[in-house]
Amino acid sequence: MKEINLAEVLAAKRREKGVTQDEIAAYIGVSKASVSKWETGISLPDIALLPVLASYFDISIDTLIGYAPQLDNDEIKRIYSRMSDRFAESPFEDVIDECQSLVKKYYSCYPFLLEVAKLYINHAPLAGSAESKNELLQSTIKLCNRIKTLCQDTSLASKAVIFQAMCYLLLGEAQRVLETLGDTVQPHITGNMFISQAHQILGNHEKAKEVIQTELYQNIMGVFGGLLSYVQTNVGDYDTALKAFNRAEVLSELFQMRQLNPNNLAMLYVSGAHMYQVAGKYEEAIEALAKYVDVCVHDFFPIKLKGDTFFDKIDGWLKLNSDTIPRSDAVIKESMLNDVLFNPLFSNLSDYPEYNKLVRKLQDFIGGK
Repeated sequence: MKEINLAEVLAAKRREKGVTQDEIAAYIGVSKASVSKWETGISLPDIALLPVLASYFDISIDTLIGYAPQLDNDEIKRIYSRMSDRFAESPFEDVIDECQSLVKKYYSCYPFLLEVAKLYINHAPLAGSAESKNELLQSTIKLCNRIKTLCQDTSLASKAVIFQAMCYLLLGEAQRVLETLGDTVQPHITGNMFISQAHQILGNHEKAKEVIQTELYQNIMGVFGGLLSYVQTNVGDYDTALKAFNRAEVLSELFQMRQLNPNNLAMLYVSGAHMYQVAGKYEEAIEALAKYVDVCVHDFFPIKLKGDTFFDKIDGWLKLNSDTIPRSDAVIKESMLNDVLFNPLFSNLSDYPEYNKLVRKLQDFIGGK
């Protein structure tokens, strides 16, 4: 942690500039003895002289006194660790007093304030009374409000909002949680948990279930999309791509992707076919394309995302948040054939009867619809 240390800085800057204590004293208008005492730490210059000294050395006053209002990440981690240990070893109020002194010292270091907020939330249960706990949580709310109001870092500000909601939940103020985060699903996962808990406390049980279901849905689609991207990224590394493909296929079966999001499943089978093709495993590639065609024919239309018997409360959210399909069914069906089966990637499969059967099956489907 950085401390005010004018003596060391003044001596170093004087030597760097190549001037004597007499010269500084003459410039400032004090005695050489005064400058000597400043450099040895026996005394400090009058506050009115600080701007003159800083100007003489062409540095800021903060640099002159060896003080930085900001802490780097390593310093913040060290302070957090030290204060966390102190909570286990020292009286609760003593540790809080020290934390508050640090907050005052680094009141404009928003990453540090956020860590203090986290420290307070994690250790609030150690407060000796409900009153002390509530006071600490209220202090945390104020810290978070300062961060989200003044900090230019949107990531820090978003985390401060989440911490505020956590405090309100611990205080039993469920309505304030919803006022802070909103009452529907938000893009931050942790916040959605608090929204659901707040609805549960308020007796809005169906809404609580809707929020959790929607969060689960988004997480599953996110994981599935990540696995799909990993297959595509590692298409030249068969073993790695196959592991991702197999896991995605298991996930699709577990959460009925054919019903929840057939487009994702179709993309998986196309990517799997490409993976097998690159590895020279043509029969496996045709098998993956067969699964692709089956999804296209039996599950793709009408194009509308919907829930199932497990995700039975997300249809309203899907209706509001699903992208509008920009193309007609006919164009999409043609694309299934021309952009996938007739893609040059699979041109060497045309000698396989099984592949040609898939082409005819999709052509019949397109022609029949």
